[in-house]
Formats: sequence, C-alpha cells, structure tokens
Amino acid sequence: MAIVRMRGLAGVAVAVLALGAAGCSGDGDPGAAASKAASAVESAGAAVSSAASQATDAAASAAAVAKDKLGEVKDGVDAKAEVTLGAPATDGEGFTTVPVSVKNTDGSAKSFAVQVNMKDESGNLLDTVVVTVSDVPGNATEQGTARSTHKLSGTVAAETGTALRY
Repeated sequence: MAIVRMRGLAGVAVAVLALGAAGCSGDGDPGAAASKAASAVESAGAAVSSAASQATDAAASAAAVAKDKLGEVKDGVDAKAEVTLGAPATDGEGFTTVPVSVKNTDGSAKSFAVQVNMKDESGNLLDTVVVTVSDVPGNATEQGTARSTHKLSGTVAAETGTALRY
C-alpha cells in the first residue's frame, strides 16, 4: 500500500499543478479551468486505482503459484514449528529477501518447502514465495533465502505460511 500512497500523493500534486496551470492559462474561462482540473483529478484517481489493482493482482498470482508448488509435495508433514525467518532486507536489485532457517528433527535427511508471506505495515499481502531447502541431514539445521517475485517498497514483514517436511 505504500506504493499506492506515494502515487496517490503524486496524483494530488498533478491535480494541484493542473489547477494552477488552468487558472493561469489566460483564456478567461473559469468553467474551462475547472473542467481541466476535474479531468486531471480523475486521471490521477484512475492511476492510483490501477496501481492498487496491479499490486493486488501480483500478490494473488504469487499466492496461486505458491499453493500449486506446495501441492506438488507428497507425504509432507507440518513443519511450521521447525522454521525460523530472519529480518526482511532489500537486495542490490531491489527485491526483498528473507533468511529462512529449517531444523530437521527427524533422524534421516529430509527436504522442506516453506511458504513465506510478505506483508506491508497494515498486514496486507504483498507477495508470497515458496523456498525449498533440500536434503537437510537428520537432526541438522540448514538455511535458505526467500526472494520476492517483484520489487516491494515500504516496510515489509515476513511470516511463515505453510511449511512441509518431506
């Protein structure tokens, strides 16, 4: 939502500039100036609405991909208690990364599929990814990294969704 707010403020700035430009156009028609200003405000509102829709669509698409990937795991057992997430950070390319630590409490080697949900400060889902940590030795801990599917802005919090050991 931080993206939407920033674009919303930019839209307001565009509308204010349009009002100023229309009022100073020198054509002497206040009705035309008001019409131009209203059009600018409407365009800015459409841009904000479009940005919000695109962000929601991206999160929904990522969630569907994550669900499909987790559905491919056969004979998985709930391992959410065996997963620890680190603090989200932004990599050099602008994507959000989250360290993922898995502890294999089984005596033999197992793999893990971990769904990491990335949310904004309000708890809105921004992105979902599934990290696979393969062949973790029995009674050992291994690391992986979740990386967002697109660039996220603002404060991002990470939480474990589904986690399977198989």
